[in-house]
Amino acid sequence: MKKNVAKITLTAALVVLSTMAFGCKGKTSNGAGWKKGTPSATIIKEAAEAGKVGNWGLGNEYEILALLAKYNLPTSYLSQAFDMDGFDDDTIALASAMTYNELGLVQNSYDGGYKYGDSVGTIDMNDEGVAMMEDNIFTTKRFAKENPNTVKAFLAASIKGWEAACANPEEAAEICYKYGSSVSAGHQLHMAKEVKKLCETDTKGARVTDYCSFDMDAMQQTLDIAKKYVKLSDAAAGEKFASFTLSDILDSSYLEAAKASDFGKPEKSSVKIQLKWLPDAQFMGYYVALDKGYYKDAGLDVTIVPGGGDIAETTAVYTGQVDFGVTWVTNLAVADAGGMDLVEIAQVFQKSGLVLVYKYKD
Repeated sequence: MKKNVAKITLTAALVVLSTMAFGCKGKTSNGAGWKKGTPSATIIKEAAEAGKVGNWGLGNEYEILALLAKYNLPTSYLSQAFDMDGFDDDTIALASAMTYNELGLVQNSYDGGYKYGDSVGTIDMNDEGVAMMEDNIFTTKRFAKENPNTVKAFLAASIKGWEAACANPEEAAEICYKYGSSVSAGHQLHMAKEVKKLCETDTKGARVTDYCSFDMDAMQQTLDIAKKYVKLSDAAAGEKFASFTLSDILDSSYLEAAKASDFGKPEKSSVKIQLKWLPDAQFMGYYVALDKGYYKDAGLDVTIVPGGGDIAETTAVYTGQVDFGVTWVTNLAVADAGGMDLVEIAQVFQKSGLVLVYKYKD
């Protein structure tokens, strides 16, 4: 979750071409890329054979490995930095990008953008059948058992926040910016609009109206891919990981009760949620719920704790520094294999936000 770092300053030197020079990043014209209409299979094969597929390798790589394996290609990739300079200078031909973050930076001209516009194409993990579920809400099994009303109240208010944020992403972007945005206002708006899509569309492209629900087929696909590609150094943890079923890592009962308003007074009224990264619209539902008083209405005093740096959201929840957290399904399963005993209680993103971006040939 990673690495949602917006590139703010120009770090690449001017690229001097044989015919003309460009004094801004983006729009390099050295013949790199593929013609529009080139099949995805061809692009993936050619980029992989050239050793020019990039990824951050921080838990995002499993979809890439599954994609390469789908086409019987070697499962290796270039280590990608947290900006898109490698894509810009053609070191990486197929670069990993989250739709709400890096792809927006590649396409747009707002602060930190590379200004490629519609001169780039994407390969979508959902379309390729290798999507893995990302942002969810989790807690410890012990906290949920001891504070069921708190968990249900928190979910009820959070879902209301996500519904409001998706109904008005422009307002949600402004609220996120107000609470200490880590990106520019323009990029914040882009993020909010793209995150809305992740909340309201499933991996098959169907409309989702039941916010934060569990698509068990998508969840199972995530777990299956993780089991195939996650390698744990501890043998006992690896054996436990391999044995996991969905019932070991998630519990939908709290979500069902929250949506039915079937809960009483929270056992613990003051709670914290640990984000996976810095404040931005990736987490807009929580900021909207806080700003509009939804948590207060549910009897909760909620503190939103930004992530980033060396902060591990799973560890923060496990050690009791916070009560709830935002993570990806694979991260939670790995943590549980190591003995953390965490449980997912809501699935916010309904499809993968990961794409591979490439340039079109002029």
